[in-house]
Amino acid sequence: MIVIDNVSAEPSGPDRSDRWRWGGLCWRTSRWALLLLLLVLIYGSHAPLIALTQSDEGGVPYSPSSCVVLIEFVKLLVSTATLLATEGGSALCGGVRWVLVLPYAAPALLYALNNNLVVYMQAHMDPSTFQLLSNLKIVTTATLYSSCLGKRLRPIQWLALGLLTLAGGAHSYSSLEREPEAGQEGHRGPRLHVTGLGLLLLLLYCSASGLAAVVTERALKSQRLPLSLQNIFLYSWGVAINVASHTGGVGEGRGFLEGFSALVWLIVIGQAAAGLMMSVVMKHGSGILRLFVISSAMLVNGALSWALLGLQLTPLFLLPTGLTALAAYLYYR
Repeated sequence: MIVIDNVSAEPSGPDRSDRWRWGGLCWRTSRWALLLLLLVLIYGSHAPLIALTQSDEGGVPYSPSSCVVLIEFVKLLVSTATLLATEGGSALCGGVRWVLVLPYAAPALLYALNNNLVVYMQAHMDPSTFQLLSNLKIVTTATLYSSCLGKRLRPIQWLALGLLTLAGGAHSYSSLEREPEAGQEGHRGPRLHVTGLGLLLLLLYCSASGLAAVVTERALKSQRLPLSLQNIFLYSWGVAINVASHTGGVGEGRGFLEGFSALVWLIVIGQAAAGLMMSVVMKHGSGILRLFVISSAMLVNGALSWALLGLQLTPLFLLPTGLTALAAYLYYR
């Protein structure tokens, strides 16, 4: 406000324009901060919530493939409703060319491949080893992001991504289950094992994860279409592929909704919301920002595992927290 002779007057001209621009920037920044915070919380709560659904024998009383199908279906329904609300029925009834839909088949296939690889890898490595080594997908994603999308990263940014990988490894190591080592009573160490085939499958898993992120980002940014319509393309492929996987025997002989509780439905809704919000990140942000979201989520994972599951946190838990913050500062400064 400008006050002249006790009479207030609104600024005009450049002053008003600057204030509007500043207000718009603050609003956009606040929305991005809220979006990223929600993503971190949802991703971080995923594993602890699944652990709460496990039976005493360690398994889950529902079909995981049914859960994945429902997550994709919910995302498809929300995307369709959003498109109809914002663009009207003409956006769907106007005719869609297959050349626009086909690029979304690749990421859907890659995501489905990764879901199945996680199952197959359990026979060739223990879960702790998978948790520890799967952090290499940060490196593969960054490499593919740089080479396939032509995004040149500065040396300081590569250093930041290296620190992010180290943070993931430190977090995974700090949460490993400890067992007494042979011949050293009272001394407890992590029990790890992995086969040669397991390492090859892990490399395929990390590469597929990075490639899925890259092709998704390229498809979303290369087409001047509403994001909700692009999501319909992506999730239609996702529903089709995961339904085929479920009916092909991955359903483990259970009924489609057998064993579903309120907690399982919370997981479905949460992961569907996370997928929709992550598409906004991939459309208007980047796959690298996605990596920072997932890495930050591991800290929420550890805190919730301590609060809900009684996981004992060690002082090493503070190391990935600091490394993640330092990596974000170095990458985005």
